[in-house]
Amino acid sequence: DSIHKRRNTGGKQKPWRKKRKYELGRQPANTKLSSNVTVRTVRCRGGNRKFRALRLDTGNFAWGSENTTHKCRILDVTYNSSNNELVRTKTLVKSAVVQVDAAPFRAWYIQHYGKKIGIKVKNGEKVESEDITDVKRSNTLATKLKKRNAKHEVAENVDQQFSTGRLYALVTSRPGQCGRCDGYILEGKELDFYLKKMTKKTKGKGE
Repeated sequence: DSIHKRRNTGGKQKPWRKKRKYELGRQPANTKLSSNVTVRTVRCRGGNRKFRALRLDTGNFAWGSENTTHKCRILDVTYNSSNNELVRTKTLVKSAVVQVDAAPFRAWYIQHYGKKIGIKVKNGEKVESEDITDVKRSNTLATKLKKRNAKHEVAENVDQQFSTGRLYALVTSRPGQCGRCDGYILEGKELDFYLKKMTKKTKGKGE
């Protein structure tokens, strides 16, 4: 509400009416990253309910280019464009960059493509082969996997993350409003943009 604000000219305004119920504000949720998951319900105007997440450690994250979504454990909060304090205190808010566990996506990739992902590179070469040879497959399945793998490639910067077991993701839900921490895996130019920002921040700390 604008009753307490000054005019455009800078002059003070006398309040012309009392506060209204629909103008109320509540304390911020400041959802923390913790395994002790706590979600409170808040009764709102009109009998509606909001779900105030106070502590969370999992969420549904989508891998857009592969068109798949999995429930992942959130491991760390790594970047927030609005405030570094939110990174230090591991606060989960919308548009925060987090690191999630890559295991559910790795398991899906192996099952869907019949190949390994995130193989470590040594002296410019992969340590082991991508192909999984010790599994018996029917001709139908072998043909299906061959078709899937034709012209299919995972971006290099995403593949490198799989070798560390952590993926960068962006939170798109509002944990303090819906009680969930969902988002999507960062890829392409967006991932490059955030990686650049994060390296800048760490450089600044070192200097």
